[in-house]
Amino acid sequence: MKHLIEPVDLTPQEVDEILDLAEKIIADPPAYSQKCRGKKLATLFYEPSTRTRLSFEAAMLELGGSVLGFSSADSSSAMKGESVADTIRTVQCYADIVAMRHPKEGSAKVASLHASIPVINAGDGGHQHPTQTLTDLLTIRSLKGRLGQFTIGLCGDLTFGRTVHSLIRALMRYEGITFLLISPKELKIPDYIRADMQRKGLAFREAERLEEVIGELDVLYMTRVQRERFFNEEDYVRLRDSYILDGEKMELARQDMIVLHPLPRVNEIATEVDSDPRACYFKQVLYGKYVRMALILKMLGVEA
Repeated sequence: MKHLIEPVDLTPQEVDEILDLAEKIIADPPAYSQKCRGKKLATLFYEPSTRTRLSFEAAMLELGGSVLGFSSADSSSAMKGESVADTIRTVQCYADIVAMRHPKEGSAKVASLHASIPVINAGDGGHQHPTQTLTDLLTIRSLKGRLGQFTIGLCGDLTFGRTVHSLIRALMRYEGITFLLISPKELKIPDYIRADMQRKGLAFREAERLEEVIGELDVLYMTRVQRERFFNEEDYVRLRDSYILDGEKMELARQDMIVLHPLPRVNEIATEVDSDPRACYFKQVLYGKYVRMALILKMLGVEA
């Protein structure tokens, strides 16, 4: 496993191996506390992040390794005009593995083409976010007991939501999944994703009102309308409140439905929902650390 740029870089067997290993780590963290001793992770984050960056760093530290890197482009030589290719060639002299986030689509792929060490895409613009997808898969499998044979609703910004794009691509490989794509018409799923779903004969339909379909869902995946992806402030202000999940809507949902969100949230999930046992987005954060621990071990070829 050389690089991870998008979810389909992993075979279904490799995904299962990573999820299985994550569950072993959850069951016995001390057994893995020195597996990466002497190894270094470089976190190259050209745009802000809380959960992804900190979970990568926590993952490596809890494996006994160390971390170096930067948390914004402002604190790197990118401010001086250094290219991604030159940065990765430099960083590979100091680290054993790289996690990289960049606002420009395709940047992680460029880095991987010039790297002699594994590169993990930690999010590239509105394109892909494969480690969030692994987090989502582990969360769903752990809480629902399966990957497949369920109905998932993806709600909010489906145009720019890289987590949504990655998750759909990953779930295409599993049997019996029905997708409900819930968004305003301005933020519908991109044509290339829709074309992929049609080509594979997947069951999906699009809706504009969450309350009309929430009762059908086993999993509800909420997303925020991303201000940083809009060029027009007026469009952002008009669309940011398109969908707000509150207690009233939750009353329409099944008792065993789970609510996920890649976070951060703005106002798309009312805080009153946090106390509902079906709200699993903070559990999802913790699963993210464990799945990244498993991924690091696999990509470094460490015997686990």
